[in-house]
Amino acid sequence: METFPNVIQPAFEEAFRTSHPLKGNWNRDFFRCEHPLILELGCGKGEYTVGLARVFPANHFIGIDIKGSRIWKGAKTALQEKIPNAGFLRTRIEFIGSFFAPGEVDEIWLTFPDPQLEKKRKRLTAPKFLNDYRMFLKNNGVIHLKTDNKVLYNYTLDTVRYNQLEIIRNTEDLYAESSADPVLSIQTCYEKQYIEKGLSIHYISFRLPHDKNIEEVPGL
Repeated sequence: METFPNVIQPAFEEAFRTSHPLKGNWNRDFFRCEHPLILELGCGKGEYTVGLARVFPANHFIGIDIKGSRIWKGAKTALQEKIPNAGFLRTRIEFIGSFFAPGEVDEIWLTFPDPQLEKKRKRLTAPKFLNDYRMFLKNNGVIHLKTDNKVLYNYTLDTVRYNQLEIIRNTEDLYAESSADPVLSIQTCYEKQYIEKGLSIHYISFRLPHDKNIEEVPGL
């Protein structure tokens, strides 16, 4: 995977830099054209990143995961299908602020992240992470969460409502609703398994403003 042109694998020490060479320059130096930049955090095998890139060719997508063995499949698929608007970054979620400049990212996708049932502060929609995302998201940038876990969904919804964030869309059963949204055509292999088992897929999207510090819900 070291030879894949669509994968960035920084040395561990690079993650601690405040200004990685691509920080603020993804469109210019990696994709080589200007389009909205969208991240998928914890992208796993990259199925959703590649799927989004297929459906939305006018946007740039970067799948982020720490495990190269997972990224490999999505990166290879993107190369084989000649999908130029999909890339991958191998790093920890905690370090992504080192790779993206303020206002560089338009949207973030969280697709079936670990619900961290015993450690709520490690959830990718916890206030700590949401405040970190504000550092590189555009003002009122969009966060998308898809999950089969009701605890994570309710936790996120409670956090969003408590902080009075603008909800764009919210549903406890995404596929029970009729919609022409092209995003519905994108399903990972795990998501298909969840649906076959009769599990509901929960979805929420909301805006994250720069001028609001996200706080924990008391007693949550």
